[in-house]
Amino acid sequence: MSKNFYVTTPIYYVNDKPHIGHAYTTILADVLNRFYRINGYDTFFLTGLDEHGQKVQEAAKKKNIEPLEHCNKMVPQFKKLWGKLHILNDDFIRTTEIRHARVVQNILTQVFKKGDIYKDEYEGLYSISEERFITEKEAETGDFRDIKKIKEKNYFFKMSKYKSKLIEHIKSNDSFILPKSRRNEILGFLNNDLNDLCISRPKKRLSWGIELPFDKDYVTYVWFDALINYISAIGYNDDNKKFNYYWPADYHLMAKDILTTHCVYWPTMLMSCDIPLPKTIFAHGWWLMDDIKMSKSLGNVIKPLDLADKYGSDALRYYLMRNMVLGQDASFTLDSFEKRYNADLANDFGNLVNRIFILISKNFDDKIPCKNTYDELDNNFISNVEKLRDKANKNYANLKIHDGIENSISIIRLINKFLEDKAPWKTIKENKNQARTTIYLSAEALRIGTILLYPIIPEKTNLILESIKSSPSDNINFGQLKEKQTINIIKNIFPRIQD
Repeated sequence: MSKNFYVTTPIYYVNDKPHIGHAYTTILADVLNRFYRINGYDTFFLTGLDEHGQKVQEAAKKKNIEPLEHCNKMVPQFKKLWGKLHILNDDFIRTTEIRHARVVQNILTQVFKKGDIYKDEYEGLYSISEERFITEKEAETGDFRDIKKIKEKNYFFKMSKYKSKLIEHIKSNDSFILPKSRRNEILGFLNNDLNDLCISRPKKRLSWGIELPFDKDYVTYVWFDALINYISAIGYNDDNKKFNYYWPADYHLMAKDILTTHCVYWPTMLMSCDIPLPKTIFAHGWWLMDDIKMSKSLGNVIKPLDLADKYGSDALRYYLMRNMVLGQDASFTLDSFEKRYNADLANDFGNLVNRIFILISKNFDDKIPCKNTYDELDNNFISNVEKLRDKANKNYANLKIHDGIENSISIIRLINKFLEDKAPWKTIKENKNQARTTIYLSAEALRIGTILLYPIIPEKTNLILESIKSSPSDNINFGQLKEKQTINIIKNIFPRIQD
């Protein structure tokens, strides 16, 4: 029986240029995807763009172009960034694609036939910025912009019908919403009355969307449309073999500000269609600048492409994964970025690669030396590396990415200490067998540590592994490195960032 793994990012709104928040979620999904793939899983990683809605229609109108043309101009910005950051997504879905529209209309038809959609007149406050109706209480918070009072007939989804069933599912599945604080937040939200969801917009007000299959005068509400991407991309109602193989998703990853749509709207929609719910919905925190959330209106948005161009994509990936505890907010500063890079990558990792490769080149003609009998220090070293290896693997599997990185980089530090204690550059003349064993074990531990760091920093770790004739999917037990294997000497793989 094959092991499969399905991870998604939210589909990002096409009107936003990619920023550090988009990059973080996508890198996180990529890290998990790479981790499971090198551990033998058949993985599928989905990302993409949400291209319908009023804001897209208005942005296109201002430019005097069609909405699809506006979307087509935005798509390359995301694809370019994902390429730059070495994102290995299996699919990139756009909600304007026919394959997606067909599934949206199929779901709408199912829900309508089940009696879970009705038409009603509604009068209330509408937030143009959020593209949804809001309550008086929400309007008072000041979190919503461009609010106007609207009275119109629309179609509603009987979301309230599934409230009790959803609460029961959340309470009986501890890992359905993570972290626990977000689970409690949603249960608190569901303790109040749950309104039905308005799932249409009249074409006279908004024409840019997927037409309702049962009323050509209306288009689908952008969130009802967008959430369905998670099943349309893997073949729902088209390629049932593929769909049944990958669904339910292992992880829906997102920032905490879209928690309600994913933990309330989406599950109730699936319940209406008798489709299994995703295994885990994980909401991470925000990246802050000076303890303030990054936003376009404040002008404090970090452009990830600029950082990747200046410092390399691996440096950016490492910092973002290492400096945010999943579920909590984290602060971004250029100073902390440079310090983290210099301490972990340049000083610890980069210097270790230089040290080992120079020892092999200088004393063993670019060939991995043959190991000899292990002494007590060698055995202790192997045992400590194995403990850190096992901890790191467990961390990654339990979404403790920052801990996984710390345990992986601790292997690198342990090798440096082992070399200092053994000093093979001194013992090479008087006890060559001991020096050979020291260098072999150091190179082998470097291989293991490098494989553990591969999901985080794939570009540079691949270079190291290729140079020692290894790969990210190789066995990470001791003794796999081939003796007398010629290696390609590489130097200065993580140059220091100068002040």
